[in-house]
Amino acid sequence: MPQLANMVLKDHAGTDHTFIPRDVTGGVATTVLSTGVPIGEKTASFSVTRTATGKRKCLLKMALPVVQDVVVSGISKPTVVRTSYMEASFNFDPTSSTAERQDALAYLISFLKDTGQIAPLVEDLAAPY
Repeated sequence: MPQLANMVLKDHAGTDHTFIPRDVTGGVATTVLSTGVPIGEKTASFSVTRTATGKRKCLLKMALPVVQDVVVSGISKPTVVRTSYMEASFNFDPTSSTAERQDALAYLISFLKDTGQIAPLVEDLAAPY
């Protein structure tokens, strides 16, 4: 079992962002990109659980809120105005091999790097035809 540690993730511009450990609750590890103000922290969480059918489920999630200062009754306060969510789920049979799981991860990484089909789908919200 890997120990929860800092994760350095790159944005589209290639800038490194360090997500620091927040906690592990109910088997779900959470890291945050903190600005010092808890509202609007970007989060990355991950877990491994066993399903009712005995499969192992690896779940990766991110939440990327956008914060703006909103003035209410003359008082300005940071407010989450929208949030983008991402989720990746792997489900493995108990008899799956390490090589099969390595291939699944490699395929997902390659799938997300497919700039010809996946980038327009996500970046431009262009549906495939």
